[in-house]
Amino acid sequence: MTTKRALQVIAVIGVLGMTFSGVLTYRELFAGAAGCPAPGAAGTVFGYPACVYGFFMYLVLTAVAITGLRGAQDRGTGGTP
Repeated sequence: MTTKRALQVIAVIGVLGMTFSGVLTYRELFAGAAGCPAPGAAGTVFGYPACVYGFFMYLVLTAVAITGLRGAQDRGTGGTP
């Protein structure tokens, strides 16, 4: 698998992860479905649901993959191993 192809796969996984964790984050924080658990309750990290951190981790993963794809495109390497 070339570097370009690997970065494309990582970017797709990142977008899917952001979508999934974004929906969960929205439901937990803004939709008021069950309300956000109290700080220190089970399922929270520093007072926020774990899905919030997952969203930002996938956001960083996607940004790094897209930056790598743009860098490879600018160099014109096209994914040399």
